Amino acid sequence: MDNALHRLFIEELSDLISAETQLTKALPKMVKSANSEQLADAFSSHLSETEEHLARLHQVFQSLGETPKSTTCHAMKGLLKEAQELKDEEEGSAALDAALIAAAQKVEHYEIASYGTVCTWAEQMGHTTELGLLKQTLGEEK
Repeated sequence: MDNALHRLFIEELSDLISAETQLTKALPKMVKSANSEQLADAFSSHLSETEEHLARLHQVFQSLGETPKSTTCHAMKGLLKEAQELKDEEEGSAALDAALIAAAQKVEHYEIASYGTVCTWAEQMGHTTELGLLKQTLGEEK
């Protein structure tokens, strides 16, 4: 096993834990902000899914016998800051839900890219159990 790739894999998984944790704190605010009940329900449903993604990431670490590194996902932090700014700009506007959807799509595309990356690395290193867990999350993100 390539130790450098394994180290990078653990770092990216730790980054994903940070990203998903940040998202679990942001989604309730998005639920409250949405004008459309359907959009609020979608954000609420995604919160439950995000909590499952976090649990799976912890399973991956446990399966590998590793401990997540304490890190901050700066990409998610930036995406959520931008989402907050969009929300603030459109508060009270008919375009608020459109702004919330745009912000959510950016977050989802970031997650798809990140999970796609760790799936490829897991496959390259022969981490089949972990790959199964990560692919499940990647499918849900898509």
